[in-house]
Amino acid sequence: MHYLTAMRTTLAIDDDVLNAARAIAVQTRTSVGEVISDLARRSITQAKPDTSPEFRNGIRLLPHRKGAVVTTEQINALRDELP
Repeated sequence: MHYLTAMRTTLAIDDDVLNAARAIAVQTRTSVGEVISDLARRSITQAKPDTSPEFRNGIRLLPHRKGAVVTTEQINALRDELP
């Protein structure tokens, strides 16, 4: 005879996460374990953002970075300075 039972595991959970889970459990009238399981399950099944590189004209584009934008005029000015 088989019974469905929850597996008990000890986890280290940060205080802020546990407090938030407790608050949700009170609001939803469920256990903290059910709240954490539900949130973990949603996180696992949630669609992941596409991190594949973008290509243009067959060339992989570099990722966007913060900072100054280099213009064609700046590149041409540097090229003109070359011997």
